[in-house]
Amino acid sequence: MIKKIPVQQLRPGMYVTDFNAGWLDHPFVLNSMKIDTDDQVQKVLDSGVKELFVDTTRGFDVSDAPTREEAAALTERALERIGEVEKPKMPERQVSLADELLRAKSTFSEATRIIRGVMDDVRLGRQIELESSRVVVEKITNSIMRNGNAMQSMRRMRNLDDYTFLHSVSVCTMLTTFVQAVGIGVPTIHDIALGALLHDIGKMRVNLTLLNKPSKLSDDEFMHMKSHVVLGSDLLRQMPGIPKIAFEPLDLHHERFDGSGYPNKLKGEEISEIGRMTAIVDVYDAITSDRCYHKPVGPAEGIRKLFEWSKFHFDPALVQLFVKSIGIYPVGTLVRLESERLGVVIEQREANLLTPLVRVIFDAKRNYYITPEEVDLSKPMGAGGADKIIGHESPGKWKIDISRFLQ
Repeated sequence: MIKKIPVQQLRPGMYVTDFNAGWLDHPFVLNSMKIDTDDQVQKVLDSGVKELFVDTTRGFDVSDAPTREEAAALTERALERIGEVEKPKMPERQVSLADELLRAKSTFSEATRIIRGVMDDVRLGRQIELESSRVVVEKITNSIMRNGNAMQSMRRMRNLDDYTFLHSVSVCTMLTTFVQAVGIGVPTIHDIALGALLHDIGKMRVNLTLLNKPSKLSDDEFMHMKSHVVLGSDLLRQMPGIPKIAFEPLDLHHERFDGSGYPNKLKGEEISEIGRMTAIVDVYDAITSDRCYHKPVGPAEGIRKLFEWSKFHFDPALVQLFVKSIGIYPVGTLVRLESERLGVVIEQREANLLTPLVRVIFDAKRNYYITPEEVDLSKPMGAGGADKIIGHESPGKWKIDISRFLQ
């Protein structure tokens, strides 16, 4: 039986089946292993892991610990209550999703090309020119103002080879959407978006072989990788004209609410609101993206992880607002329904983010396209609903071009 326990209950003789942390956030090569010594227990405690899963059939039990299913049920009930959170201050949509898609696609591609160029300049020691970055973050903001779902859907149409650059653009896009939800004005949003686009620029000053290493980093390699925050901050501070608030996404995206982050181990409100928001966005994009050393989790599972970790690592109120701003199943997500059909999420339902409006397009059981049909999962049988999401699917696996069905 798999159970979830606080890290303080870990002891030798237990078998950890999941450290319940990002791949780089625990000190062991594998994500499941037998704990044999007190030193190993101490390493886990020192890593910042707060809760983990143990297999009681392969090691010692904790009699009063919840099972994995019981813990998941608690998270699910919390997600259902997200609809009760005050609606974010999102701008009124000026155009339809279909009308904005082409512009969003062009802007996302332009932003990826520009951040690639900036990072190449840093890596090669050339002078950095940031004017094009300022222009493209204005385009991103304007697209989100017109219809934020279009830019959000772009991050599901990317490939593994460009992860470093696409991650920068995705964090910029999601943080821009997020800061709008807390009522920040447009000029300031442009400055924050610039910082988000450049938040990982310091990675071009670490050993590049570590960026795509397909296995666990050693302790020394991890320490070197963590230096990218300070290296990037030092680099940009040498450049004139960068607004102070633009440094917050860069300086603070690896700080954690409980003080377990880096580089300064800031805690709680010692981390600015923008820093706390960027940490949420950065982790969500990382765990839901395909990377050389791990497979992504689905968007809903990514949200569930953020919820679990928000008890310790993230500001819980901001996690709820983030979920409300992008959805549990963001627009453009390919989902599998209980009816064995596949559909693309095309709109959120604010009262319950687990029941969005879906455009059903494919019969997974018979493996063929069907006539597209819009199904509102928040409605009962006979009113256009009566189906349920049971998971998310990879568009690549089914060779489905999501963009065709968002128009």
